Amino acid sequence: MKGTVPHIAVIGAGIGGLAAALRLAHGGARVTVLERHGSAGGKMRTLPTAAGPVDAGPTVLTLKTVFEDLFRDTGSALSDHVTLHRESVLARHFWPDGTRLDLVADQAESTENVARVFGSGAAAEFTAFCAHTRTLFDAFDGPMMRSAAPSQGTLAARMLRQPDLLHRMEPRRSLAESLAHRFTEPKLRQLFGRYATYVGGIPPTAPALLSLIWQAEAQGVWSVEGGMYALARAIEARAAELGARFHYGTHVSRIRVRDGRADAIVTDDATVDADAVLFNGDPRALHAGYLGDDVRRAVARKGVEPRSLSAMVHSFAAEASGLPLAAHNVLFCADPDLEFGPLSRGEVPSDASLYICAQDRFGGQTPTGTERFEIITNAPAVPDAATLTEKERQQWHATIMARLRRFGLMLSPGPAPETLTLPQNFAALFPASGGALYGRSPQGMMAAFHRPTVRSRIKGLYLTGGGVHPGAGVPMATRSAAHAAEAIMTDLSST
Repeated sequence: MKGTVPHIAVIGAGIGGLAAALRLAHGGARVTVLERHGSAGGKMRTLPTAAGPVDAGPTVLTLKTVFEDLFRDTGSALSDHVTLHRESVLARHFWPDGTRLDLVADQAESTENVARVFGSGAAAEFTAFCAHTRTLFDAFDGPMMRSAAPSQGTLAARMLRQPDLLHRMEPRRSLAESLAHRFTEPKLRQLFGRYATYVGGIPPTAPALLSLIWQAEAQGVWSVEGGMYALARAIEARAAELGARFHYGTHVSRIRVRDGRADAIVTDDATVDADAVLFNGDPRALHAGYLGDDVRRAVARKGVEPRSLSAMVHSFAAEASGLPLAAHNVLFCADPDLEFGPLSRGEVPSDASLYICAQDRFGGQTPTGTERFEIITNAPAVPDAATLTEKERQQWHATIMARLRRFGLMLSPGPAPETLTLPQNFAALFPASGGALYGRSPQGMMAAFHRPTVRSRIKGLYLTGGGVHPGAGVPMATRSAAHAAEAIMTDLSST
């Protein structure tokens, strides 16, 4: 160690880097965070509109206890820094034939809604599915999601204590196959298959185990006053209060390795010595040599390939009419095969489901006049050097707007093509990602064991973020930060 107080250099101020910086600063370390963009948040982006800033990434909070733990463990309280509101409507779902279904925070009410729309048999299947996914979530929360480095041995031990768990996991089935077994109603299969896309997968190739993602939402959805970006700013402010220093607009070109240990980061202007380096970016950037040849071996290829889904994201403000929107809405395509077939081949589907966040409708509000929207369409990742033509942007913008009109949603003024962020844009924003927003694809039963853990293959170099175990999503990236901070402080103490 280079002094009595260890110095930790954090590359990237996404949610993982922010949460780890907060924990490390609270633990007594000297923390320096370097971020190539102009502000904190990473994929928790916000963009300006005529109605104010709109979220252009994650839109709501799930697994709230993860964030309560973060602030409590660092001497504060989540409620001291952000204001949350629990949403009664989890999501409103629309189909082209006019079918509409609300899933809500109260499971009994959701069951009644399913029965009213699809019949008592479908309601019974929904109830059974909720119980099934709750069992899976409870079983895997500890040995997988809360573990810094899950092992097949730990999982096997859990199965010995709970012999029916292997059967419940359905290891030979994809998520699509599992849902076909559990629901006779095709629309419900389509609805719950969509949860695979939350972590960048598609139902035909994602493991059946991913059905447990439904429970993360079923246990509660919270909106953040000021948008999700307000949460990123709150974590940043608390870390700075404890002494962490943030440098924006700073490009890190290399991680220096000496005697087999990462001991410094090199920027365009300086070399910053460190007792440990924490990388909060897509681990594929290390493997691809974006941070220098010395750290290429930090992660294995199978930890970063194949790539997850990307997205096409509209962020804008407009007046809306013609469709009774909630805050969270899903407009399903008529045939999921027409969406997931092309996606599995790396093609953008001509017909795909749309997720619409009407940010000003949180809390059951019905705004008048201009309001803020984020619309997300699934798309495949692209090559790192993929270019984008204005013709392509206008083409996909027109396609998405036409889908909205088919559902009866009218927007005035209609958003311009410039409000659309495409996979090529994400590839440029997040180096070596290929626009994949969730890191490695979750396809295959063993995907969870291939994802990199917080300790890389190089001493002194640690990882955090959605590309690292326990996986994609704001809560999981925040958990990875807790694992990383603990690993760093433990290893430095033993040194």
